[in-house]
Amino acid sequence: MKLEGIKGPYSAIFSLGDLCLTSIQLRENNLRNFAGILDWVSSHDLKKVNLLLKNQFADFLNPNNLKIIQYVSEWDLLVWDEVYNIGFNHDFKTDKNTLSHLGGYEEVKEKYDRRIQRFLEKLSTGQRILFIRTEASREEAAELERILSTMIKNDFSILIINHRDVNELVEKEWSLNKVCVIELPNQDKWNANNHYWKRILDGVSLL
Repeated sequence: MKLEGIKGPYSAIFSLGDLCLTSIQLRENNLRNFAGILDWVSSHDLKKVNLLLKNQFADFLNPNNLKIIQYVSEWDLLVWDEVYNIGFNHDFKTDKNTLSHLGGYEEVKEKYDRRIQRFLEKLSTGQRILFIRTEASREEAAELERILSTMIKNDFSILIINHRDVNELVEKEWSLNKVCVIELPNQDKWNANNHYWKRILDGVSLL
């Protein structure tokens, strides 16, 4: 799919990781009207994200699968879901959680359950949905496309943005019907590529 193919209106736009970058860019470009499941977590392993989707979030945040890693700030703990290889470093606040006890677990679980319910509802009712993922291989993207095609009632597109050793925006062709692939410069990807994101998302809107 060419970049031009993702233009147009969408019922919903979701980040599928791998970090907070996509959510930040959606917010900056006024394309984020509610929180998604993977917005503010680290999900480096797309194979595990694919499994999470395939399982329709079964056992996600199961307390038996959570490992408390460390304090990441004065306010936050890093907690890891070892089944899906997803890190939570913005959810478990230090006023309720410690290195030995997640006192705020139920509050976090309820929040993500709401997001999961909304996500699945959008997949079944949305006329057109856009998913954006940073960092993916062709094999992983093809599997993601296959899994989403079994979950979504109507139309969808996937935008993959890989950060590579390039000097400008590069459009790639992976010959996947629902997948658009872009490469952006890897140097200072958090701040230096804002104009490329605006170019990519120009013409994309929410219904």
